[in-house]
Amino acid sequence: MRNDHFTERSRALVHRLHPLDWLAGALLLLGVIAAATGLLPAGPAEDQLRRIGPLLAFLATVIVLAELAGRAQVFDVVAAWVARAGWGRYPLLFGLCVAFASLTTITLNLDTTAVLLTPVMLALAGRVGIAAVPLAMTTVWLANTASLLLPVSNLTNLLAADRVALSPAGLAGVMWLPQLAAIGMTALCLWVFYWRRGRRGADSYTPPPVPSPEDRVLLGVCSVACAGFLLAILVVDVPLWSASLVAMVVVVVAYAVRRREELRLSLIPWRLLVLVPGMFLVVETVNAHGLHEVLVRGLGSDDGLAGMLRTAGVGAGLANVLNNLPAYVAGEAVVPADNHHQLLALLIGVNAGPLVTPWGSLATLLWFERCRFQGTRIGVRRFALTGLVLAVTATAAATCALALTV
Repeated sequence: MRNDHFTERSRALVHRLHPLDWLAGALLLLGVIAAATGLLPAGPAEDQLRRIGPLLAFLATVIVLAELAGRAQVFDVVAAWVARAGWGRYPLLFGLCVAFASLTTITLNLDTTAVLLTPVMLALAGRVGIAAVPLAMTTVWLANTASLLLPVSNLTNLLAADRVALSPAGLAGVMWLPQLAAIGMTALCLWVFYWRRGRRGADSYTPPPVPSPEDRVLLGVCSVACAGFLLAILVVDVPLWSASLVAMVVVVVAYAVRRREELRLSLIPWRLLVLVPGMFLVVETVNAHGLHEVLVRGLGSDDGLAGMLRTAGVGAGLANVLNNLPAYVAGEAVVPADNHHQLLALLIGVNAGPLVTPWGSLATLLWFERCRFQGTRIGVRRFALTGLVLAVTATAAATCALALTV
């Protein structure tokens, strides 16, 4: 009887697995097999695992922090106030939504925007009676293009900042103008393709009522923890993972006192913790067997504007074919150690460029899943065509802006 019960639970677990779970498990298995069989030499494998240890610690803690902040209604309250601040006027609401999505991506990370802000925006659309697609596209595009400024904004930024030895403030000092250029181009494309009068389906909207949070104590603690985390990484020279860990512990303790039932193991992003090491090992294996040589010819070694544009374009294209994280890892291994400008251009390409294919970034995959769950349909053809326009223009604009700041 006990064995039958175990078998039934195992089958139920298998049925609950998402396709992304299978992908993550397959990549990790392939990576382990490559390392065990010698396809991936032991030295590079150990270097990759040592490098991603702090990244995984940061990723796990910051996503738990963001998830609990979302459950405390931090994002719901802010989204409702954004809608109220728009006074029923679409142009003003548009500017506020762009600012809100950009700020969430910059200060927390793009996956947080995709996972937590998407359902908030879609629910907001339903409550105030406005079209859902413009809000959804605002979320996914800015989740990618607004992820250039800080190491916390994107996992690729952490890798790049480590490679060029830039602190969070140092990276922001270099990337502020490219970030503004990418957000500006995104806002322009959003307005033309989705928000202008002929697209949004209405002339005005009714602002929602004043939000009433379920637990004001938790809301306050989570708000302070998120603000403290951002302040710590910008002002104090501490590892990102330690800052996110402290903020997460504060929030977890608050939940343990106020709503213990919310603290479950499912909060931990197991899929990402399996996917990331598997992806690193597989890409390193492919690099060792031909991809490296192809990228050497594709990226070149020019650290000037022409080389930066070329590198950003190749990075954007590769990110749409593979995924932005393995595209960055593969490209980073090719860029000469002293070519910091070229490396930052690669970062722009893999962050602002993966807007054409649904698998271009993990954030986009998560966004598609959230939209499907909420019942919002996004046409893949329209998504790809409008995304192509933005990918080309945002990548080019941000790269040119980088050339002005370095």
